[in-house]
Amino acid sequence: MSSVDQPWKKTACILCSLNCGLEVQTDGRRITKIRGDDDHPTSHGYVCEKSQRMDYYQNGADRLTSPMRRRPDGSYEAISWDTAIREVAQKFKAIKSKYGGESILYYGGGGQGNHLGGAYGDATLKALGVKYRSNALAQEKTGEFWVQGKMLGTGVHGDFEHCEVALFIGKNPWQSHGFARSRVLLNAIAKDPTRSMIVIDPRRSETAALADFHLQIKPGTDAWCLGALAGILVQENLIAQQWLAAHTTGYEQIAAELKKIPVAQFADICGVPEEKLRAAAHRIASAKSVAAFEDLGMQMNLHSTLGSYLNRLIWLLTGNFGRIGTNNAFVPFLSLSKASKGETSVSKQKPSPRVEKRSPVVNAKIIIGLIPCNVIPEEILTDHPKRYRAMLIESGNPLHSLADSQRMREALRALELSVVIDVAMTETARHADYVLPASSQFEKAEATFFNLEFPRNAFHLRAPLFEPLPGTLPEAEIHARLLEALGELSEFDYLPLRLAAKLGRKAFAAAFFAAVAVRPKTMKYAPVILYRTLGPTLPKGMESAAALWAICQLHVLGNRKTAAQAGFTGLAPLAADRMFQQLLDNPSGVVFAESTYEDSWNAVSMPDHRINLHIPELLPELAKLSHERPPVDAAFPFILAAGERRSDTSNTAVRDTGWHKRGQYGTLRISPQDAEKIGCTDGDLVRLSTRRGSVDVPAEISAMMQPGNISLPNGQGLDYRNAQGETVRKGVAPNELTDNTQRDFLAGTPWHKYVPARVERVV
Repeated sequence: MSSVDQPWKKTACILCSLNCGLEVQTDGRRITKIRGDDDHPTSHGYVCEKSQRMDYYQNGADRLTSPMRRRPDGSYEAISWDTAIREVAQKFKAIKSKYGGESILYYGGGGQGNHLGGAYGDATLKALGVKYRSNALAQEKTGEFWVQGKMLGTGVHGDFEHCEVALFIGKNPWQSHGFARSRVLLNAIAKDPTRSMIVIDPRRSETAALADFHLQIKPGTDAWCLGALAGILVQENLIAQQWLAAHTTGYEQIAAELKKIPVAQFADICGVPEEKLRAAAHRIASAKSVAAFEDLGMQMNLHSTLGSYLNRLIWLLTGNFGRIGTNNAFVPFLSLSKASKGETSVSKQKPSPRVEKRSPVVNAKIIIGLIPCNVIPEEILTDHPKRYRAMLIESGNPLHSLADSQRMREALRALELSVVIDVAMTETARHADYVLPASSQFEKAEATFFNLEFPRNAFHLRAPLFEPLPGTLPEAEIHARLLEALGELSEFDYLPLRLAAKLGRKAFAAAFFAAVAVRPKTMKYAPVILYRTLGPTLPKGMESAAALWAICQLHVLGNRKTAAQAGFTGLAPLAADRMFQQLLDNPSGVVFAESTYEDSWNAVSMPDHRINLHIPELLPELAKLSHERPPVDAAFPFILAAGERRSDTSNTAVRDTGWHKRGQYGTLRISPQDAEKIGCTDGDLVRLSTRRGSVDVPAEISAMMQPGNISLPNGQGLDYRNAQGETVRKGVAPNELTDNTQRDFLAGTPWHKYVPARVERVV
C-alpha cells in the first residue's frame, strides 16, 4: 500500500507536557508521516518540529525484547518473564520482611506522555508497603507546588490567549511550550500593539526576542528582580487595594516587608536598569489582565521557592486571578499531588491540619508526597538503619536526569536490589539488577494526567498504533503479575467481577462497589483488579485503560459541577461511566471539565476562599536578599545553565539522534565577548569544567548569551546502541557536571541553572 493510501491514525506527541494531538501514517512498525490533529480539543491541529521525531522513540536501537538480569561481573543476561517476575517479587518481599516497606524507594511513574503505568504501579507499592517516592517533579516543581498550596490550595494556569500582559519568568515557551498553541499565541501577543510581553531571563531566548520588556537579569538573580517588582508595586501604591481587601488575607503582614525592599540595590544586583523595572511594574499594574508562567530557569536556580512566592505576589497584588486573561484554577482529571501521595480521595473539603513528613535519613521536607531528588544518594550511602535498601524505577532515568550522576551511580549500586521498568536499556537500566521491558507508548493504551487547561479541560486516551514489540509487556500486565507473584491477588479475587463484567458495565459497577464495601483489597488494588476483570471487555489493545473507569468515578464524585457543565450530568456513577465510554470512543480526546470563574474561586481551598498572601517561612529569605549577592568563585568564573531547551533537543525518551540532519548538535553556547576572551571560534572544541567534572564540547558563539553565562542543552549525552550494536554517545550529559548538594533550602530543588564553571580552549 502506498503512503497515499495509508490511513491516518490518531495519537499524540510525547515530548512535552502538552501532548499535542497528532495524526500519523505507519508502515509496518514505523511511523512514516506526522501532522497535527485538527479535532484535538486542546491543540486544534498545532504541532512544532519536535513531533516529527516520534519514530526515533518508537524504533530506538536500545529497545529491550526480554527481561534482563545483571550478572556479578556487571554484564547482563536475558531471562524469561516467569523467572524475572518470580525473582523480583521474592527479593522485594524479602527486603520488606527484613527492613519494612519504608526501606524501598519508588522513582518515576511516567514520563511526559505515559502516566497510565503509574496508576498500576501504585498497586505494587501498596503491596510492598512503600512509603517514599520521588520523580522528576521533585527536582523541578515542588517549591512552586508548596507555595501554591500555602497561598491558594489549588493549581493555577495562565490564560495567554486573552491576557493583556503575559509574564514569563525563566520560561521560553517558544521551545518548552507549557500552554496550548504556544508559538501561535506568542506571535499574536507580539503583533498586537495593545498587548505586552514581559520576559525575565538571562538569555535573549526566542521568546525574549519577541518581548516588549526583556528584563535580562544576571544569572541567579530572579528573586532580586521579582523582589524589586513587588517592592515597586507596594511602594508606589500600584496595588489593587479594593480587590485585595475583598479576596485575600495577610496583606498587612507582607506590606511592611515589601516597603523595605531597596529597589535601586536590587536593580543593581540583577543587572536590570531601575527605570526599566519600574516601567515593567507600571505595565503590569495598568493592565486589565495579566497571565504569568514560571519555569525551570527560575525553579532550578538560587532562591527558587522564594521566587515562586514573589511571582504570585506580583500578579495577586494587582488582582490578576479569577477573571478572563488572568490566572485561574484548572480542574485536573487526576490530581498529580494526590497521585504522588498514593491518595484516592478527591474531596473538596477544607484541608485538615497535616503532620509534616520528612525523609528518614536527611530529614528533607516531603512535598506532594515526593522526597527531593537531590537527597536520594544521601538517603542510600550511609549506615543509617532507616536507609533505602531497594529501588523500583519506572519510566524514569535518574542516573542521567538527576544532579550529580556520579553519586547517583554509586548509590544505585549500593542498594541490595534495584529494578527498572522501561522501554530501553537506559543509563539507569545499565546499573540495575533487573530490567523489565515495557511496551512503548504507541503499543498500548496510554495517556497523560498533565491536564492544566481552563475553562475547558480535556483528557486524551490514546489507542495503540502497533502490537507490543515481542518480549515486552504493558506496565499494567507487569504490575498484575508482580501482585500475583507476591500472593496479593489471585483468580479468587477476579472471578466474581469477571462474571459481572460479562453482563455489562452497569452490572459490573454494582458488583465492584459491593466488593469495595466488603473486601478492602478491592480498593487497595483497584487498578490491577480492573485490568484483570474489566480490561478484557475493552477493545483490543485498550485493556490498560481499565483503571480510567475508576478514575472517572472518582473525578465525577469530586467535581460534579464542572463535569456536568461539560455534559456529564445525572447520577455520578452513570455520568462517570458515560465519561469513560466517551474516552474510549473519541480518539482525539474529550473535554471532561468546563469551569466558570466562580468555579475558579471556589477551588481556592483557603478559609472563605480568600487567597493567603502571607507565608512566614519565606519572609526571612526575602530579608536576606538585601544583605547578599549570588555566590562567586574565582576558580569557576562562568555560570553554566545545565539543561537549556533548544530546537535540537527532545527529551531522554528519544534515544537516537538520527533525526538531527543539519546544524550544530550538543554545543556549549557562549557569548561573543567570552569567546573572544578565551580565543575560540564557532565550532572550536573547549574544555568545560565544574567542581564535579570536565568535558570537551564544541562551542557555539551565540548572541543569546550575555557575558559570563553559558549553556548546555538538555536531554543529550545518552548512551544507546547503533545499528552495528556499538554503544554511542552524542552530546554531553549535563548532570555529569552538576552537584546535588547545591539545592533550595526548602524544596531541595537543584541549582542546575547556576553551576559555577570554567571554560578553556582545547589546543
